[in-house]
Order: sequence, then structure tokens, then C-alpha cells
Amino acid sequence: MDEDSRYEAVRSRDGRFDGAFFFAVETTGIYCRPSCPAVTPKRRNVRFFPTAAAAQGSGFRACRRCRPDAVPGSAEWNVRADVVGRAVRLIADGVVDREGVTGLASRLGYSARQVQRQLTGELGAGPVALARAQRAHTARTLLQTTDLPVTEIVFAAGFASVRQFNDTVREVYAATPTEVRAAAPRGRGARRSTPAAGIPLRLAHRGPYQAAPVFDQLAREAVPGVEEVSGTPGARAYRRTLRLPYGTALVAVDERARGPKTGGGTHPGGWLDAHLHLSDPRDLTTAVQRLRRLFDLDADPYAVDERLAADPQEAAIRALVGAGVHARENLERLVRRYGKALDAPSGSLTHLFPEPAALAGAEPAGTLGALAAALADGTVRLDPGADRDEARAALLALPGMDPAVVAAVRVRALGDPDVAPPGMDVPDAWRPWRSYAVQHLRVAEQQGESRDLKELNT
Repeated sequence: MDEDSRYEAVRSRDGRFDGAFFFAVETTGIYCRPSCPAVTPKRRNVRFFPTAAAAQGSGFRACRRCRPDAVPGSAEWNVRADVVGRAVRLIADGVVDREGVTGLASRLGYSARQVQRQLTGELGAGPVALARAQRAHTARTLLQTTDLPVTEIVFAAGFASVRQFNDTVREVYAATPTEVRAAAPRGRGARRSTPAAGIPLRLAHRGPYQAAPVFDQLAREAVPGVEEVSGTPGARAYRRTLRLPYGTALVAVDERARGPKTGGGTHPGGWLDAHLHLSDPRDLTTAVQRLRRLFDLDADPYAVDERLAADPQEAAIRALVGAGVHARENLERLVRRYGKALDAPSGSLTHLFPEPAALAGAEPAGTLGALAAALADGTVRLDPGADRDEARAALLALPGMDPAVVAAVRVRALGDPDVAPPGMDVPDAWRPWRSYAVQHLRVAEQQGESRDLKELNT
């Protein structure tokens, strides 16, 4: 999009572009999402930025009305497999907070200077600035939805010191942490949680969200002990356990997609309500990102409605074990036998999914053992910054690995939106969304509405 096209999107308050770019108003010093309901500023006063971090770096503060820090991520990062796309996914997963820029660069196979140059050139901000913008959003979420002491929020959000935390919040929101907490919504539906009750979240999505097919698939594939779907269609809840860098978590997500009931604009977005119980609050950013991947909330909803996996190593093992008959029973057996039992079970949620190292030692024979060992020793990398082609080659090199399983791993574990299963004639015209096109066909078949590929393509 050129700047004139971006301005037209701002004038029409088009929610499809929330997260794809940001605009700032020079006369007010504020930056917003394209769908901001405020009066549209004059064109000569508007500047455009590819990221919130770039707007913050130019001295603009976040709009208190449209909350541009809470937008979905750009769908572009699901598609791109280059170093910038991989870096963005890793930063969103919290790698810079945990390992620094040096750790990020090492995972990408580049020098820290090269990563800085490429990110700044394309996104207007380097890895530290991008991570800082993410930390600021996490801090606001914790300040306004929990009663955690500020000293705990500092480190939970990924800041190195109280001073750094205070300075960042003031710069991004033009308010002190105390003022940000006091400005939390107090109307109907506003939520404040105690640490024991967990953290309430709004998982934003772009445009309409096809919740029913997503929850249908989650219900079909739920592994007992690790996840469950309860309730009736339209009012279901998905619950599962998560293994995270610092600890574990229990999460519950409501099926009912919600959104603003008033306001103008086109293609308004919305959110899914979630509740997160963390054993260590430092895992909040990573947990939220993995939930977003699980429900595919950064995707373009006008092209896709498939969900992606929360944990890539788990997704790879499930793709392999789930490819045969009695898949659910076999997965449940693995969980009961090798999964770590929760210290405090929650209803039917009793275990974490087995770690690859545990499976590699316990089931060394066959393709499952080879896959588990390769995941455990790093021969196969499936983290958010993994090179998709390299991962495919490493998977195919494992003994007995089926190309169809490898294709499923690329979709579920690596979030690749453009995978055509072996032997399936999927038109090139569907690029870069072939993964979603295949899922649409499968859902249609399950609903008894299967149509010919040629007919669909026309």
C-alpha cells in the first residue's frame, strides 16, 4: 500500500489493516490503529509506520481510545520465511527478553549487527525496540487486569529494572504506572483479577472470526489429560496445559467471539476471552503468543479459518502419532505414561504433553523415537524462527518419515500458510494460502459438502 491508500483505510476506519500499519498525528503526538474511532486527522498531519515500535521511537505515544498496542499481529509474518519474518516471530515469543539480541541472532544464523540492520530497514525499529514495545503492552495488560504488585509486574513483563519499567510506561502511554492502572476500564464487563484467580485476557483478532470450525477441530483432536472442550456449540470453552520457558500454565478460552457493539468503520475486529493461570508470571508474553498461534489470531480472516499448534514439538509428535488409526488413544497413552503430572490438577487436566527427551529415552525404536531424539538434540528445529525448508529436509531425513506427516508439521508446528499435501492437486492460484484452502476442503468434506477442486477454483 502507498501512503494515499493507507490514508483511505484510516478515513474509512478499516479494521482489516489493524496491525498491518500504524498512523501518527503530528499535532497531537499520538499514534493509532487504522480503525481508531476518533475524528480523522488531516492528511498533512499524518505519518505512517510499519510497527508500533517505530512510532514510539519517533516520539509518539499510544492512543488511549483505540489502544494500538493491543492489535493483532500482521498476517505478513505468518507468510514470510525470510530472516525478518523469522525474527519477528522469535521476538514475539520472548526470545529477546530471555536471551538478548545475541541469542536472537544466534538462532537466526546472522550477526547481531545484520539483524539490527535488516529489522530497522524494514520495520523502522530494531530488535530491542520491538521487544520494548511488546513489554510495554504486557505491562499495561498486567496493570489494568490484575492486582499484582508493581514490583512483580516489572519482571513479569520482561523489564530489567523498575527504572526501565517506569521510563518505558511514561514514554509509551504518557502516564505513570499508577495512572495507567487507575485508567483501567471500570464499566460493565471490566475485569480485575487477583494472582490466585489468574489473568483475564482479550485475544484480539482481525475482522470476523470463525470460532465454530476452530472449536470443532479442537474438540476432535483434544488429548485427554492435556486438553478438553466443554459446553455446547456456540458457548464452549477450551482448556489445556502449557509448558513454558519458566514454568507451566493452565488456560481457558471461550468460544464466543466478542467485539465492540458501537462505533463506525468497516470490518471491525474483536476478541476471544481467555483466562490464564501461570506458575511464573514471566511467561505471560510467551503464553499469549502461543495462544495466538493456537487460534491463528494473526491470520487474515477473509482467507483462512484454520487453527495452528501452540507448542511446535508437541505438534510434530501429534502429527506423527495422529496419522494412524486409534490416534487419540495412542496420544492419551503417551501422555499418561510419559507426560509430567501437574502438581495441582484442574478437573480433567492432569498432565503436560511429554517432552521429546522423555519420549526419546522411553521409546527409542521406530519413527517416533527418531523424531523425539531429533527434537531433543536440536537436529530438527521447530521454534518460531526455524527455517521451514531446513526443517522439512531434516524431518524427511528421519527413518520412516511420511512426507504427508512432514507437510502437517509445517502447517501445525511452523505455521506455514502455504503447504500443499503430497499427492493433492492444489492450484498455484491459491498461494500463499494453500494450507488454509486444504483445511476449507477438509471441513467441507466433514460437513458433507465436499466439492470438486476444479469447481472450487472457479
